[in-house]
Amino acid sequence: MKAALAGPGGELLHQARRATGRDRGPEAVVAGILDFAAELRALGSDRFGEPAAAAGVAVPGIIDEEHGTAVYAANLGWRDVPLRALLGDRLGGIPVALGHDVRTGGLAEGRIGAGRGADRFLFVPLGTGIAGAIGVEGRVESGAHGFAGEIGHVVVRPGGIPCPCGQRGCLERFASASAVSRAWAEACGDPAADAADCAKAVESGDARALAVWQDAVDALADGLVTALTLLDPRVLIIGGGLAEAGETLFSPLRDAVRRRVTFQKLPEIVPAALGDTAGCLGAGLMAWDLLGTGPHGGSDPTGTPGNTPTTATPPEVTT
Repeated sequence: MKAALAGPGGELLHQARRATGRDRGPEAVVAGILDFAAELRALGSDRFGEPAAAAGVAVPGIIDEEHGTAVYAANLGWRDVPLRALLGDRLGGIPVALGHDVRTGGLAEGRIGAGRGADRFLFVPLGTGIAGAIGVEGRVESGAHGFAGEIGHVVVRPGGIPCPCGQRGCLERFASASAVSRAWAEACGDPAADAADCAKAVESGDARALAVWQDAVDALADGLVTALTLLDPRVLIIGGGLAEAGETLFSPLRDAVRRRVTFQKLPEIVPAALGDTAGCLGAGLMAWDLLGTGPHGGSDPTGTPGNTPTTATPPEVTT
């Protein structure tokens, strides 16, 4: 878990981390979040002279943002946890915003990160899986049922590798960091090899690594072109572990996308700027929005810090 006290411009005034404790069961994870938030609020009161005025929390899985419920998270064992209400009660009745972890990170990248100034963007982190956040005019679209942006489950190789979602040939089975790790481990014969090792081998000119990497880039480009055809983003932001390869990824990816577009307007393709702080920053921005101090409240989200920091806890509850 990551947590922070955040100022209204996205500045992180204090940061902390701890394990989720998920090995002790879903109830222990919830209890840990509540304790962490309460400790952070107390620290804010001691350090800044007043407690946090609002809280933002972002979690993985299926989220009902309207009702503040963490509907389902397989890796945490959650079902229908009323997280917003629980946090509000624990924090003395302050307003609480609940969001999806990827969409929350996308919110921060769009407002104060790589997409700053863009009216429409798509944020795609490449990690264990692949998700997406669709940014429109300073907000992130969650969809009618909370599933907007699930680009990792766009089928790019029909009839291909089975996916846990029930389909075959999903994008994340070919272009996520975990997919590249699996493919490279098989190609090089080292079961401990991962995507970072593959990237290094690509840079050294290893033909096997180049083949694995190009397969992933081609699949990713196919999925991204589908997304940009539907969404027409001005900026395409790529983050997550695979993006840490830098131009080893971005140079061939830009070329692959460029080759595939026909009538579509080619967006700017850029690396994410905020790294693993994006979730905390996004949770803080959601909390400030509740107070009417962000762009939806009529003020500049990059303004100077106020006297009341906001609790942002925890944008990611995965270890």
